[in-house]
Amino acid sequence: MPRFFCPVPLSPGADLSLPKGAARHVQVLRMQPGQTLTVFNGQGGQWNASILSMGRSDVVVRIMDHEPVEREASRQVHLAMGMPANDRMDWLIEKATELGVASVQPLMTAHAVVKLDGARAEKKRSHWAAIAASACEQCGGNRVPDIHRPMTMGEWLATDLPAIERFVLSLAPGSQPLATVMPPPGQPLMFLSGPEGGLSPQEEQAAISHGFSPVGLGGRTLRAETAALAALVQAVACPAG
Repeated sequence: MPRFFCPVPLSPGADLSLPKGAARHVQVLRMQPGQTLTVFNGQGGQWNASILSMGRSDVVVRIMDHEPVEREASRQVHLAMGMPANDRMDWLIEKATELGVASVQPLMTAHAVVKLDGARAEKKRSHWAAIAASACEQCGGNRVPDIHRPMTMGEWLATDLPAIERFVLSLAPGSQPLATVMPPPGQPLMFLSGPEGGLSPQEEQAAISHGFSPVGLGGRTLRAETAALAALVQAVACPAG
C-alpha cells in the first residue's frame, strides 16, 4: 500500500488535503477515490486513509484507523557527518534513514569541500529533510530522523551535546575497534565521522576533549559515507535486550 508522510495532527474521521508532493505521487500512481493508502506524521505509528476526492493538483483523504506499528532501530543512533562532496550527502542521508538513524548533523570541517551558510544552509537542510521523509515512506519507518542545520565543527562542539556515549571514527593508531566498545543493547550513542580526507588532527583532538572516544572499523580504508554507514550498521544490528 502506498505510504505518505504528512507532518500534521492526524485523527480518525478527519479529512486531509495531502501535501503537494504526496498528492502528485497519488496522481502518478493513477489512484482513484475509494482506494486506500497509508499516512504517518512522525509521531509514532501509521494511519489508514481512504481517498475522498481528486482534483487537478489536490487529493483529499479521510483518516481512518491508527496502527501502532513501529519499525525503528534497536537503539537511537545520532550521526554527525563532515559533508562529503557532490551528491554523496544525499545518498548518505537516504541510506542512514533506511537503517534507522535518529538524527543527522551535517558539519563543515577543515577537509570538507562543501561550505554552506545562511539561506543556502537552510535550503540544503530542507532538501535533506525531504530525502529522509521519502526514505521513510519507502522503507516503512514511521519516525523521520531529525536533519539539523549545517554547522561548523567548532559551532557544533560548543552546543549542548546529548549526554550519551560518543565515538569519533578514526584512523589514528591506538583507536579501539568499535565492536569491542559498543554500549549495551538499547543504549543510545553518537558517531562523529569526517568527510573525504577525514577530520584534521586538531578536529579529532577537539572531539576527544568533548568526550568522544576514537574507534576504528578495521584495516580497510573506507569512503567517508561508507564508514559512517558501516558504524551505523554495527550499532543497530545489536539487538535490543
